[in-house]
Amino acid sequence: MTDNSTATGRNGQAGGNESALQGRTGAGAPAETRGRTTIADSVVAKIAGMAAREVPGIHKLGGGMARALGAVRERVPGAGSGVTQGVKVEVGERQTAVDLDVVVEYGVSIVDIAADVRTNVITAVERMTGLQVVEVNIAVDDVHLPDEEEESDDQEGRVR
Repeated sequence: MTDNSTATGRNGQAGGNESALQGRTGAGAPAETRGRTTIADSVVAKIAGMAAREVPGIHKLGGGMARALGAVRERVPGAGSGVTQGVKVEVGERQTAVDLDVVVEYGVSIVDIAADVRTNVITAVERMTGLQVVEVNIAVDDVHLPDEEEESDDQEGRVR
């Protein structure tokens, strides 16, 4: 019989929370329960962000300001990717909550997209972390129209 419990701690980075899964220790305990596993908030945010982006009909994540700051951040060397852009998580002892800001494609049912995103995020986070997802709140910030120009990362100059 295993005694898995969870505790919240710090991961050594400013403001970074973790979820710690603690198993039984000792020679009599099964090998898979010996020791401690910690899961940082940023890990849960990345999983949720990737799962939300997998849903057809999601154009981008992040509100207008978050997307603008994300575009600037992507241009800075070593700043990392914007996988967590538009994603906020709260990780507790055994549970987590996810807030998403999304931009949907024009013509899709927002109600259906929201249900698909919730299902995908909950499945991915629970499967990968073992934490129970208590809620996934979705804010639809914009609708991407087919004739809107995309901001290209590799904009062509006037001279070749």
